[in-house]
Amino acid sequence: MKIAVVGAGGVGGYFGARLAAAGNDVTFVARGAHLAAFRERGLTVRSPLGELRVPSGAVVPAIADIEGADLVLVAVKLWDTEDVARQLRPLAESGAAVISLQNGVQKDTELRRHLPGESVLGGVCYISAFIEEPGVVVHNGTLQRMVFGAYGGKESGPARVLLDRCLEAGIDAELSADIERVIWEKFVFLVGLSATTTAVRQPIGVVRGDAGSRSLLHEVMREVVAVGRAKGVALDSGFAEDRLAFCDTLPPAMTSSMHNDLDRGNRLELAWLSGAVAALGDELGIATPRNRAVADILSPYALGTPVVPEA
Repeated sequence: MKIAVVGAGGVGGYFGARLAAAGNDVTFVARGAHLAAFRERGLTVRSPLGELRVPSGAVVPAIADIEGADLVLVAVKLWDTEDVARQLRPLAESGAAVISLQNGVQKDTELRRHLPGESVLGGVCYISAFIEEPGVVVHNGTLQRMVFGAYGGKESGPARVLLDRCLEAGIDAELSADIERVIWEKFVFLVGLSATTTAVRQPIGVVRGDAGSRSLLHEVMREVVAVGRAKGVALDSGFAEDRLAFCDTLPPAMTSSMHNDLDRGNRLELAWLSGAVAALGDELGIATPRNRAVADILSPYALGTPVVPEA
């Protein structure tokens, strides 16, 4: 299977490297210092499940340099989705299936604005991985799971082939007949974790251990469930309570990528998380005061650490 991975960071770097190690023809798209290191030394993935190495010849600097693909895995930050979608059109029109492993619930809508609708499959992943330094990706823990499938529960040949390739590569993978629900279920938890750890600036152990921030976590997730159900997604009415109980099982030091980005002064995916919940709530007539407050509180940091204007 010819696979293109657009975005060779933590998510794309890990899953792409594991698929490549299993003998698949994988081409990575990277940029900047990460691209330079990849070209010079290859890509190293450090994981409790074993170290992986991808040769330097497997990376290209642009989507236009990909020489054909059966499947494209999209793993870029959400603000790059529209630009990536436009560039992927020739590959999709040539028959490539596209699966986004990005966060959020608007990613596939954006992809379908520019690509043939039938080419876009739904997908989510569950993993903690990041670029430790250019050319090096670190996988935290042993969780490394992908769930994907065609919208509407349709059969998908590329999804079935990818499932086989993932299992052969040692990736925990599953096909879903209701991938939209799966995406929203992850979104409920992701928004809750991201909103609270970033706004409170503390890991989940602190957030869940304080009555006030625990209530914020619960209410943020309840709003996401309400918005999803208003959109017709088959979320259980008590799913926020289920996710709150799940949060009690997480390592106390666990935090979110958005919290890490805030600490590093990086741009935040705020507009696609709590900001998206607030915007969708406005469209659907669903009140989302907690998510709106989080979006407003973090707004000055959305593009990175703000610069204080001179007097």
